[in-house]
Amino acid sequence: MDFNDDTHLDVCFDIEVRLRLEYQRHPDLTDKLCAFGLENAVIAVKQHYGFAKNERVAGHPLIAGIVAACVELGDTRIGKIKELTLKEYVIRIAKIKRSVLRHSDHGLRAYYEFIQQYV
Repeated sequence: MDFNDDTHLDVCFDIEVRLRLEYQRHPDLTDKLCAFGLENAVIAVKQHYGFAKNERVAGHPLIAGIVAACVELGDTRIGKIKELTLKEYVIRIAKIKRSVLRHSDHGLRAYYEFIQQYV
């Protein structure tokens, strides 16, 4: 699936808006930490829906906002808007994480610099 053909592209945009806010709030937030935050967000979202009980969400202060924002967005969107499922939401978080990691090759906060142009 091409990025622009994604029926839930708006979910990706909503995640990016929240990530931009976290980058702005935390000047020490790097792309690697952001990706780590998104990994933990997947666990937290699954736990919110009764899954991933044996997995642990890291308590790093720079990723707490990312985790909370993804859980809140999931709660707002999953099963309520455009028939978004938990599985599809997790796929969108993973897609954003891949983009973060891809941009991280170009600097500590290269993803933030990239999304500022669009979000």
